[in-house]
Amino acid sequence: MRPLLLLALAAVLPLRAADAAFARAEDKLDRIESGHARPGSVIVFTPAEMNAWARGRVPQMYQGIRDPNVQLGVGTATGSAFVDLLKMRQGEGLATNPFIAKLIEGERPLKVSIQLDSSHGHATARLTRLEISGIAVTGAPLDFLVNEFFLHLFPDAKVNQPFELHDNIESIELRPDGVRVTMRK
Repeated sequence: MRPLLLLALAAVLPLRAADAAFARAEDKLDRIESGHARPGSVIVFTPAEMNAWARGRVPQMYQGIRDPNVQLGVGTATGSAFVDLLKMRQGEGLATNPFIAKLIEGERPLKVSIQLDSSHGHATARLTRLEISGIAVTGAPLDFLVNEFFLHLFPDAKVNQPFELHDNIESIELRPDGVRVTMRK
């Protein structure tokens, strides 16, 4: 009986840890968005919190995305997931040419890498690499895909251009140990 109990606990504990990390991430986001974060404070989202939030919210926000994951580096982040691009387009209410639909339907592994520069209440996210089903795209072909596909799905997205940070955020710093959000003083 004891081995079964330990096995059951081993299966449940990671879920509870993920739930706790999700709750911490949600609490931190709520503090920032509601204006309750102290001026000048630094709020750190750990990799565990980032991933728990991504797993809990991204599939709810967008159809056709499964198992999102975030990896952080110095000034960089790489997000990966399994995506069905056709379902994503349909979820946003976009029509797709039948020929193109045949090319993009079905679930595929997707990996997107960005570089983030941020200061003085502004940031610039540069898309540096896209990988679909193990095929990497960079440079001019990547720019083409961003303009012809990504920006149609997310027209308000600011890619490769500065944008203003909201909610009194001074800067966002990506680091391997977490995302540091510094509030304006």
